Amino acid sequence: MVFQRCFIASSLIAFFAFGCSGGTNSSTEKTTQVVQESNVTQLFIEAKATQKAEDFFHQGNHLLDRQSYEDAIKAYDKAIAIKVENPEAWINRGIALTSLQRYKDALVSYDKAIAIQPDKYEAWYNRGIALTSLQRYKDAIASYYKAIAIQPDKYEALINRGIALTKLHRYQDAIASYNRAIAIKQDLHQAYYNKACSYALQSNLELAIENLDKAIEFVPDKYKKLAKTDPDFSKVRSKKQFQELLQ
Repeated sequence: MVFQRCFIASSLIAFFAFGCSGGTNSSTEKTTQVVQESNVTQLFIEAKATQKAEDFFHQGNHLLDRQSYEDAIKAYDKAIAIKVENPEAWINRGIALTSLQRYKDALVSYDKAIAIQPDKYEAWYNRGIALTSLQRYKDAIASYYKAIAIQPDKYEALINRGIALTKLHRYQDAIASYNRAIAIKQDLHQAYYNKACSYALQSNLELAIENLDKAIEFVPDKYKKLAKTDPDFSKVRSKKQFQELLQ
């Protein structure tokens, strides 16, 4: 099987402009002016805190890109301490934890993001990866279904759902998931390779070779090398036709 990708969430900083209008000398208007000035001060304080949270968030993203996962988590923690309702920070914190193989902790982060924004594709997708890593395949499939329902054109979730289905020996469902991914992106070599694995696990030599050949057309060296040792092909590897394909 091919490896599963993580998606990193991103966020834009929103800038707001504040202003006050002048008033006359009536007591009512003076009272109103005081309230306005107080509100503006509070808004500026909140905007400054928001900016600081965004700075920590972007620092975390930079550290995540550099694979400095522990430091990235610390930066996201600082962002969340300022602005707890930040689904992107929770998601990327989860990705850093997943990268450290702290899958249960990562699930907590993804669930926090989902509680804030239930339709967040990246949270459901990455949650599925963590669950797959924990071998909780049924739960992983449920997460991928959620992700696909939110963004049906994201082939990555379809591929990863296929992997989880294969782990449960639901080969036909897995193949259907890979086919949906290929319908979105026809040169999706990962999907062809995984289809080949699913067919090989069913001892279907002809279709295993057909799909592996497709994958090899796109990335020859990678898939020839991988297929020589991938245990998914153990039932068909000794067959002459299969050996000829890997020459």
